Amino acid sequence: MQFLVDAQLPPALARWIEDAGHSAAHVADLDMADASDRAIWQKAQQINAAIISKDADFVTLATLESDGPAVVWIRLGNTRRQALLAWFGPLFPKILSLLEQGEKLIEIE
Repeated sequence: MQFLVDAQLPPALARWIEDAGHSAAHVADLDMADASDRAIWQKAQQINAAIISKDADFVTLATLESDGPAVVWIRLGNTRRQALLAWFGPLFPKILSLLEQGEKLIEIE
């Protein structure tokens, strides 16, 4: 499975996902740190990646464009990188399972 991590989340999240055995890139890795949501959406579609973001705009896009990439919407407030990774880790197997079942919008809190 492939993931594209949005700018509000740390590049360390993409590295963690890679360490877990999946393909992941942070938007900064693709020189897209300042790209529009639409450009990130199109890139995710092009590389067949699920977007991981805190940005509700991707939720709107996922609702309007059912043939677009899957979106993992993180609903966690501001937190330190290590706390984010510790929180995300136990949730990742469920996220993977839902994506494999074809879910297009996964909200995690």
